[in-house]
Amino acid sequence: MDREREHIIADKSMLQVARVTSILFTPFSIPFLSFLVLFLFSYLRIMPMVYKLIVLGIVYCFTILTPTITIFLFRKINGFDRQDLSERKKRYIPILLTIISYVFCLLMMRKLNIPWYMTGIILASLVVSVICIAVNLKWKLSEHMAGMGGVIGGLVSFSALFGYNPVGWLCLFILIAGILGSARIILGHHTLGEVLSGFAVGLVCALLVLHPMINSLFRIFLF
Repeated sequence: MDREREHIIADKSMLQVARVTSILFTPFSIPFLSFLVLFLFSYLRIMPMVYKLIVLGIVYCFTILTPTITIFLFRKINGFDRQDLSERKKRYIPILLTIISYVFCLLMMRKLNIPWYMTGIILASLVVSVICIAVNLKWKLSEHMAGMGGVIGGLVSFSALFGYNPVGWLCLFILIAGILGSARIILGHHTLGEVLSGFAVGLVCALLVLHPMINSLFRIFLF
């Protein structure tokens, strides 16, 4: 009995850790975290504080606050629980609401003449969301892992742009990606294939949009 009880407690603890991990690294938070890392730990930290706060405020409003509020209202109106949105057929509207919010964020940043390597983070997130809603017609990708793939692709891209060594950051976020992918599987929201596919989509999109050697096509949309 004691051993069985220990297993039950361990399973509950694992589920709790998985839930906390999923909440901390929700897809909504990835663009904001990316900007925060750029402004704190890259050459962009020399930018004026007021400018950084304005950019962070815009990103927060359109990538975290607005999608969170609109999806919450969508759930309440339709009587859905948070867990219901993990079902493929109920993911369309939340992803569409996120896409609309990202479009407004991109337009606002372009209007303010924010440099392409910053607006590119939002464009990469937008491209990932469009791919997710298209794939969702037949299958399901992990948006959490797409976000982490985008972060890692962004690190590689910005290291090429700014000329810094990304190994330390890559090790950290690859570790986080592994933990997050395991959490999504433990919670039963995704299979291993959905987790790996989501990560691959995010990684490729970030490289295509942000890497200075291969993003000539997407640079058209950023100027």
